[in-house]
Amino acid sequence: MEAVRRAAATIVAAAVLAAAPAVANEQSRALRLRAAEQIYNLDRDPAIATYRQAVAADPQDAGAHRGLASALWLSITFRRGNLTVDDYLGKVSRPSAQAPPAPPETAAAFREALDRALGLSRTRIASNPKDPDAHYQLGAAVGLRASYTATVDGSAMGAFRAAREAYDEHERVMQLDPRRKDAALIVGTYRYLVAALALPLRWVAYVAGFGGGRERGLHLVEEAAAYPGDSQTDARFALVLMYNRERRYDAALAQLATLRDQYPRNRLVWLETGSTLLRAGRGADAERVIDEGIRRFAGDVRARMFGEDALWSYKRGAAREAAGRDADAEQDLRKAVSLEGRRWVHGRAHLELGKLALKAGNRAAANRDFQTAATLCESDNDSLWADEARRLMKK
Repeated sequence: MEAVRRAAATIVAAAVLAAAPAVANEQSRALRLRAAEQIYNLDRDPAIATYRQAVAADPQDAGAHRGLASALWLSITFRRGNLTVDDYLGKVSRPSAQAPPAPPETAAAFREALDRALGLSRTRIASNPKDPDAHYQLGAAVGLRASYTATVDGSAMGAFRAAREAYDEHERVMQLDPRRKDAALIVGTYRYLVAALALPLRWVAYVAGFGGGRERGLHLVEEAAAYPGDSQTDARFALVLMYNRERRYDAALAQLATLRDQYPRNRLVWLETGSTLLRAGRGADAERVIDEGIRRFAGDVRARMFGEDALWSYKRGAAREAAGRDADAEQDLRKAVSLEGRRWVHGRAHLELGKLALKAGNRAAANRDFQTAATLCESDNDSLWADEARRLMKK
């Protein structure tokens, strides 16, 4: 049952949702577009305020209510520090045991906005069952509920049921209007993730009604990324994750280059570019990009994601270690473990420090760092890196 819960959480948590086309007046639509640009640039509070203006401009616009709910959800995940690709690679994608509860006022506002979006969408479907956009709005709202339920409430099985409804609604959109490639984002994401599960868990997903097929799922998300709609950016972020999972790093870097150009105030896109280069084994390039990101945003006074400074230091330290700059790497890694951050970040930094100690011939220090790494990573659902630390201890 625990494996099923983990699989359900993985399926729903990786769905990236934001405002999409809806029947609304021009003022509401323009405000939604502005809010989406703000949220993608990490201007979270202004985005929430702009979405509220969109709701006021057209209270019947389901997309405005859902956009507000999405911005509130992202605000919660931002405070928890789980908005990076690393959080959805391997077993780190499970909810962190250390995640604080959502602020009650934010959670209440999220539910109010989402319930309004769901109600408006269901009313539209009741009056016109073959309206593809009404089905789109409902599927996107239910999908957002699934993601929130898994990542904030921690109820993976409840999220699994909501994800199934979102999947069905967007398959219905594609049947009613094959031109609506934006609906391919949810369908493709779920197909891809189901196909990546171990065989017994795939059967659970198939019985629940999810289709599989990794290549088919990836292709559908690529179609959504090429579709000039409001969900195009969501599809590009999804592709960054999928291409990293597939080790198609050049393809991921191409998406990240587009995102950097479109959203120049988003620090995390620069960080993800460096992380992708690091996974590709390009340590010197990773260091260059991370250095540029640090310089570019040195004066950025906006609130940081939880543990963000520790993450920047860890990534640059790992890049410098990969590039053979051991002294500079150690300085960054020791800074990373001294800053507030996620346990898996501290754990991985200790693992890199252990590698440096091994290079220097200090086996006792290496063993201490590897032991610390294994404990920290295991405590934050990062078992793959915990296993690597234990392997290095034996070595």
